[in-house]
Amino acid sequence: MEYHLSDFDYNLPLELIAQEPTNPRDGARLLVVHRDSGELEHKIFRDITDYLKPGDVLVINDSKVFPARLFGHKKETGGAVEVFLHQKISDDTWECLLGGHVSEGLVIELAADFEAVTICNNQDGTWQVKFNKTGSDFFSAVSLIGHLPLPPYIKREKDQKEDENNYQTVYANNNKIGSVAAPTAGLHFTPELLKRIKDQGVDIETVTLHVGLGTFSPVKTENILEHKMHSEYIEIDKDTATRLKEAKAAKKRIIAVGTTSCRTLESWGQAGFPEEYSGWTDIFIYPGYKFTAIDALITNFHLPKSTLLMLVSALAGKGLMEKAYQEAVSQSYRFFSYGDAMFIC
Repeated sequence: MEYHLSDFDYNLPLELIAQEPTNPRDGARLLVVHRDSGELEHKIFRDITDYLKPGDVLVINDSKVFPARLFGHKKETGGAVEVFLHQKISDDTWECLLGGHVSEGLVIELAADFEAVTICNNQDGTWQVKFNKTGSDFFSAVSLIGHLPLPPYIKREKDQKEDENNYQTVYANNNKIGSVAAPTAGLHFTPELLKRIKDQGVDIETVTLHVGLGTFSPVKTENILEHKMHSEYIEIDKDTATRLKEAKAAKKRIIAVGTTSCRTLESWGQAGFPEEYSGWTDIFIYPGYKFTAIDALITNFHLPKSTLLMLVSALAGKGLMEKAYQEAVSQSYRFFSYGDAMFIC
């Protein structure tokens, strides 16, 4: 069946776009979507334990969001420049979005001993930018002056102090810094909830996908097959891959936490379930896709006409997903990054 971009649109009242997270995290609402029966249940996120059973495998993304939005000025003239880190190219060079009038060879002063130089215009809205720091020195400097890149639908000019904690999963790994947006389905978990899940015999496995700016990029082609997906870096280490393969062989249920974990696992599956897996993925999942790795998905509510809405429609079926979203709107669920959750099982 052929799908068009307009097939993935829906009406969302602006007041349902969450501007702040639920407190506590696991107090968000949970819409449970049963694929076999089409039944919808209204729960609280911590009730997820009622739908998990011993032997299930919950897969989380441990990538850590870093404050990728930097504000500096032109060294020569003092004019303001915003540098939005997008994707690392080499030890000292990043692909960035730049705000302000810029040209090649421009020196941008970000802090007293922290500078960047524009190398070239990529002609796609991004620039290659070279920095005078690398490795841990680079991230230390960024952590001092950077701001978390909140999504554009969270309507405030800059992040707040509270976002440093709120816009980060409790299991984000300090050794896996690299996301410019949070894997938001994971924001609902607390340490206490994770312990309860483990105690009931559910295995928790960790993969990595560094979320890029493309997660905010709209689909601009009416024929969805003409859309070019952004690439994101993923990792599944050997031990994790071994356990996941054993779980698949034993027909245990693999539950992805978030579309990032889903895309990581499905990329691994499309590669033939190798012993370990790392590299770049631009996998595009839309209705008609045959899932090979996951059996269920915990996710938030996604933007109209987005590739993520296409992904969940592929898993649940387009008709059932339309029904679920209509129900969520009618029941005033909170949408997007700081919003409520859905369990597609």
